[in-house]
Amino acid sequence: MAYIDVEHMYRRYHTGGTEIIANNDVTFSVERGELVIILGASGAGKSTLLNILGGMDSPDEGRVVVDGRDIARMSRRELTAYRRTDVGFVFQFYNLVGNLTAKENVELASEIVRDAQDPAEVLRLVGLSHRINNFPAQLSGGEQQRVAIARAVAKNPKILLCDEPTGALDYATGKQVLQILQDMCRVHGATTLIVTHNAALAPIGDRVIRMRDAHVVGIERNPSPADIASIEW
Repeated sequence: MAYIDVEHMYRRYHTGGTEIIANNDVTFSVERGELVIILGASGAGKSTLLNILGGMDSPDEGRVVVDGRDIARMSRRELTAYRRTDVGFVFQFYNLVGNLTAKENVELASEIVRDAQDPAEVLRLVGLSHRINNFPAQLSGGEQQRVAIARAVAKNPKILLCDEPTGALDYATGKQVLQILQDMCRVHGATTLIVTHNAALAPIGDRVIRMRDAHVVGIERNPSPADIASIEW
């Protein structure tokens, strides 16, 4: 069994009398420690899929098995524990707490789990040791995203879920952030899934899952994933 197995998963929403199918018979697998690119245009169902994998949403049908457990069948309490201990989230717009310093933002995550990494050390790993006492408003967009990554990885998560993590960044800063995410996967072993609309990122993944109109329309394996420095967009 793979580390993540999604089998015939559906997620539907209802607006008035209209049914919207956000994920339509989605099936794929991910091995432990892989870096996965989930690629597709806006509205393809990528973020819904990521929210379900992270335990923030639940499917209407199908199985979503992570590390041998079907999170689609978990109770609310079990899902809370899963989100707290197993999953790190990185979002496009950072979601930092404005009146807390960089270190304090990371501590928010590290204090809720056992065996967390030291916040100051994680900030050093993402190149922000000189910014630990700065507030978000005093940081550039790229620095704020690196704080968000540090907050996510401080928990030592098994899974790192990243929703358009470079979408609000310029080219050079985006590549820096991708390098950090790749290092977290390769060096620290977190299974990492990156949602993006940017097809140029596909070569960096061990696995590329292509989505369109709520379906998975293709799955590719990269036997030799590219280095971040070699890609351009």
